[in-house]
Amino acid sequence: MGVGKMMSAVKPYLAMILLQVGFAGMYVISVATLKSGMSHFVLVVYRNIVATAVMTPFALWFERNVRPKMTFKIFLKVAGLALLEPVLDQNLYYMGAKMTSAGFMSAMVNILPSITFIMALVLRMEKVRLRSLHSQAKVVGTLFTVIGAVLMILYHGPVVPFPWCKAQHHGSAAAGGGATWLMGTIAIIAACVFWSGFFVLQANTLQSYPAELSVAALVCGVGSLMSGAVALVAERGNYKAWVIGFDTRLFTAAYAGIVCSGVAYYVQGLVSRQRGPVFVTAFSPFCMIVTALMGSVILKEEIRLGSVIGAVIIVVGLYALIWGKSKDVIVDVSAGGGSKGASTQLPITSSAPPNGNGHGHVMDVEMPVANDHN
Repeated sequence: MGVGKMMSAVKPYLAMILLQVGFAGMYVISVATLKSGMSHFVLVVYRNIVATAVMTPFALWFERNVRPKMTFKIFLKVAGLALLEPVLDQNLYYMGAKMTSAGFMSAMVNILPSITFIMALVLRMEKVRLRSLHSQAKVVGTLFTVIGAVLMILYHGPVVPFPWCKAQHHGSAAAGGGATWLMGTIAIIAACVFWSGFFVLQANTLQSYPAELSVAALVCGVGSLMSGAVALVAERGNYKAWVIGFDTRLFTAAYAGIVCSGVAYYVQGLVSRQRGPVFVTAFSPFCMIVTALMGSVILKEEIRLGSVIGAVIIVVGLYALIWGKSKDVIVDVSAGGGSKGASTQLPITSSAPPNGNGHGHVMDVEMPVANDHN
């Protein structure tokens, strides 16, 4: 394999690892900001306004000659993406963060690949051949992540001491058995469901509108309007909630908007087109480790034994799922050499004939759409 091919193969992995580092930073600073009193409804609005302002110029410039024609059907998909991610996912996500802790939240997010896999299976974007070892790994991995998540919810256990934060405790983390913690956990799980739906719909949208920067800018822009309407209703009469200065609130909104909305939508969309939506969600354990370390040092959060055991089970299941996906090959199938009028379909998986070792493998077959360049 030449250097160019090797770099091309490594890029998706490197992009997702760096993105997880960015997410880890957002977990920590958002928890600190929300627990200091900032409204999560307002944070979502400012986050998406910043993301729109940052991404729009890049989309207008770099995709000015390749952007397909916008249709009403595509706009409905963009509106659906905005509803799933900026409005539903982010509000529930921040609500859960405020009620739990950064470390717990980042560990629970590891159920995301399994939820995405189940959705893709229901929508026939994935197929499972029970005689295939890789398909069995996907099923077992999904079950493990569910078991780990249930364990984290039902069992907390004693505090796991870190040498750098002895005798230092975070009040919210210590209250892990209360009703507030349970409500926060439910909010995080619901956020993961909507986030998974976003990934699946994003992969489908980019098949018919292959312009990642433009889709990211549109989702952030429409999401700003939708989340703004929600925030006006939720914070009606509370005008102080909208006031921010040159402080942590502004930094949190700017960081989350630039790194975790604008850049993340673009990178996730790019990688999702190349490797599929399940691959995009498969790197969250790295984020969990970084977040746990940062949370224990910066926020002085306690990490309990139940969270550690549950997280280990989730990671085992997650990498079983990744191994099962390792034989998936994305293939572009053109109809009539890419002529106009090619049909638009969800990516599907088809089972290939058994290979030499007796195991079949699964291919992601993506139906490309002819672009109408203006």
